[in-house]
Amino acid sequence: MMKGNPLPALLRAFFQEWLAEQRSASIHTIRSYRDTWRLFLRFIAEQKGCGVARLTLVDITASEVRAFLHHTEQGRGATIGTRNCRLAAIRSFYTFVADKDPEYIAQCVAILTVPLKREPTSAPCYLEPEEVGAILAQPDRSTLQGMRDQVLLSFLYNTGARIQEALDICPKAIRFEAPNFVRLYGKGRKERICPLWPETTALLSKLLERQPRAPDERIFVNRYGEPLGASGVRFKLSAYVEEAAKSVPTLRSKHVTPHSFRHATAVHLVAAGVDITVIRSWLGHVSLDTTNHYAQANLETKRKALEQVGAPAASSLPPSWKRDADLMEWLDTL
Repeated sequence: MMKGNPLPALLRAFFQEWLAEQRSASIHTIRSYRDTWRLFLRFIAEQKGCGVARLTLVDITASEVRAFLHHTEQGRGATIGTRNCRLAAIRSFYTFVADKDPEYIAQCVAILTVPLKREPTSAPCYLEPEEVGAILAQPDRSTLQGMRDQVLLSFLYNTGARIQEALDICPKAIRFEAPNFVRLYGKGRKERICPLWPETTALLSKLLERQPRAPDERIFVNRYGEPLGASGVRFKLSAYVEEAAKSVPTLRSKHVTPHSFRHATAVHLVAAGVDITVIRSWLGHVSLDTTNHYAQANLETKRKALEQVGAPAASSLPPSWKRDADLMEWLDTL
């Protein structure tokens, strides 16, 4: 049992011992949880009119958690998904505290019962093949940065990789000889192998010829040789989409992000008739339900399925409820 204010010590132990050592959480998870706690502690300190250093563990109650989540959505304009991610980081800490210091178990249970918020599930916004082609045609391949961008976007479309998975790849993860493939490390550090088109492999080879990288160095870097960040990719992609929309107007109505290429890969694989379990392995989904979401998105696939069923034949008989006059008369008496 810890004397005084155990909050600082518990937070350090949570990040250093539990997340990093016992759970082997990725650096991205640790940073996401860190950002949540930065925002959370500053919010509570502001609400109580004191500094963060003066906060104690007993100051953080379920009502403060709910207020913070409301502020995340309404004050900061975050999505429900972001709100739930913030709550997951807070819940994780209090699961750790309940095991580490049972004295606070009642407070922990109250916070752990704060529910996640359900959000409406909409069909993913994906890119049509001609839209993908228009975007890929925008980078200026005569410059090193333009070549890098074109290779990265082509890689995203080929593999359906998440943006950070793509930015983390090194030359040693790629097999340049046939059959071409790349090893990707996704959520939970799960490894999967994705096939590469010869065209994608050739683009990667040309980029590495122009900007050589050691086997364990990241391929996609900025002008200073530092690993490229996801925010930088989003900024560049926005400019390419704006330019591509001049020739493909349908892009104007779509919010295109690096993740849109992942959606496009999944939907186009479904449209090509690839088995859904293969697509699940391709994208690194844990649940087949997640992959099935893409099977509902492609209108062309639905149209072809409808054509195979055919329209029902018209019947000359009146509906059964009209033929049964006695039943209708009986219903009228009720």
